[in-house]
Amino acid sequence: MNEFDWNQARAFRATVEAGSLSAAARRLGLTQPTLSRQVAALEDRLGVTLFERVGKTLVLTGAGTDLYDHVKAMGAAADAMALAATGQAETVEGTVRVSATDIFAVYLLPAVLGRIRALAPRLSIELVSSNAISDLRRREADIAIRHVRPEQPDLIARLVRESGGHVYASRGWVERHGMPAGPADLAGADFIGFDQTERLVAYLREWGLPVTTANIRLMSENSVAVWQMVRRGLGVGVMMREIAEMTPEIVPLLPDHPPAPVPIWLVSHRELRTSRRIRIVFDALAEALAVAPAPGAAMDMVPPPE
Repeated sequence: MNEFDWNQARAFRATVEAGSLSAAARRLGLTQPTLSRQVAALEDRLGVTLFERVGKTLVLTGAGTDLYDHVKAMGAAADAMALAATGQAETVEGTVRVSATDIFAVYLLPAVLGRIRALAPRLSIELVSSNAISDLRRREADIAIRHVRPEQPDLIARLVRESGGHVYASRGWVERHGMPAGPADLAGADFIGFDQTERLVAYLREWGLPVTTANIRLMSENSVAVWQMVRRGLGVGVMMREIAEMTPEIVPLLPDHPPAPVPIWLVSHRELRTSRRIRIVFDALAEALAVAPAPGAAMDMVPPPE
């Protein structure tokens, strides 16, 4: 057998983990035909069939399952080597990837990243705006801003501060429906929900709001879209206090109701924290996010409803 080709193994691994050739190609930044050729070349090299096509789905064969265990271990070793190499870098040049939820990225991070650019002008910062939790060990991001504490032992996390979430609606909504005196008055209200409706309802009920799935009439997996629907008076929504205070036409509906806890965690990999450029960004983010922005301090990205 000729020398093993890691690119072919990487294409195979990505296809298994992404679930399809198209998704794997996007993950690796390749075209689908290129990735397909790499997987086919690996099959030819090994003399085995790695996938069977069932309808539109790729299914691992027995040989593919056995090989994946080895390729996965190789990939973990390669990821660890990349992390260790990055950790040795002492330059303040290069790119640092910061991951945050879409709502956090739009409303809170632009001003913070502006300060970091002034502090280290030769750095490039890539903001990964996603509600999915980035895998720091796979280098999907160097630093992540999360609202849950990570459980992985090889990650380090700093609790920057505790924020809170409240129930909000537009002034126009209040004019039409009246200001609720207590949680019971929201039993018939339309809520703007996220894509995981049942999870949201369970959370709201645990928080003391008499909400069912029937209350969720509009929903989106995009938090910015959810917030814009609330701003337009289409229903009631839950949001971090700081973001709501940046939106003049929004009012709290239950100001005396205990806030929902929203912790702000800053997370990185242990080895990445030895990289000077990542350490600079990590510490600057921690310092900036430790202080809640003043009401109305950030620019409103979308014009208010007329």
